[in-house]
Amino acid sequence: MKALVLAPMTTQSLALLRALATVTYESWSETLRLADPEELGRRIASEGYAILVVEADFLPHELFQIAAGLRLVAVARNSVAHVDLTSATRHGVAVVNTPGRNAQAVAELTIGLMLALARRISYLDSYVKSGQWESPWEPYTSPGMRGAELAGKTLGIVGLGRIGCRVARLAQGFDMRISAYDPYLREPPAGQNFSDALSRIDDLVDDLTDLVSQADYISVHVPDTPETQGLLSREHLAAAKASCRIINTSAYHAVDETALVDALQAGHLAGAAFDVFPTHPITPNNPLLNLDNVVLTPHIGGATEETIARHSMMIVEDIERFLGGQIPLRIVNPEVWPHLWPEVSATIG
Repeated sequence: MKALVLAPMTTQSLALLRALATVTYESWSETLRLADPEELGRRIASEGYAILVVEADFLPHELFQIAAGLRLVAVARNSVAHVDLTSATRHGVAVVNTPGRNAQAVAELTIGLMLALARRISYLDSYVKSGQWESPWEPYTSPGMRGAELAGKTLGIVGLGRIGCRVARLAQGFDMRISAYDPYLREPPAGQNFSDALSRIDDLVDDLTDLVSQADYISVHVPDTPETQGLLSREHLAAAKASCRIINTSAYHAVDETALVDALQAGHLAGAAFDVFPTHPITPNNPLLNLDNVVLTPHIGGATEETIARHSMMIVEDIERFLGGQIPLRIVNPEVWPHLWPEVSATIG
């Protein structure tokens, strides 16, 4: 069976995959291009690929209409929003994802951004490198350089998915008090030690305003959906302490942009850090670019070698199960399996 891999994978995982299938490896991170969906669909059909592995490529309805013979799509992401799941299911294509693959990476970046805000790391790095450090005592006497410790501060976590729970665990190591808000709290997918995460929460609140008013740091970990747009509204931000700092590594529009900028400029918030934006790269007119009390990173939350290794092994595991007649562990449309496996089995022979 043939597999077309357009997502980055480790050398070790590719070797394992090549023992299972005939593999063509064209990672978008090396080609620096995303496939045109219709061209990709025609290629899948003409070259006989039954398995497709993607990370950044979009797979709309048009692709599934064209991609005859495609039977499994493996998505190297938690979200499958860029895959037309309804069309995949209608065309008998199983879709698997890699939940939690970047949870540790994003959680660690979140803590790093908190430290950058608390100790003004970006500003002080520039201060030294630009030759402004002329006085030996200024770093100790200037209020603008004196930072704050995380220990004893309250971290408000908005969204208790895999990343939010991991942030709670890491923040506990800094002796922070942790409050959390998640109106859709329910039992998580298998593999997430949720009871352990909840044991680390000091205060699970039902009202977002309560969380905001208590927090010294607010960290946002929600999906980017119409429902979460403006989740942290002007009214919520008005309830925050003037010393509060906001970190957003998940969904840009979950925080009211205009209200945030107004609060930062007026000194009603101490700072903010963002790793997500309306467009990537950020547009030159984004108001956050002009604020000294803001730290920005270029959407690198999950950009670690370990993230690639993690999703690579998950994908190989599920492809091996797929080819061996076992339902993949991370299948997101399990209803296709009873009809799909007999067909795949006949193809394998």
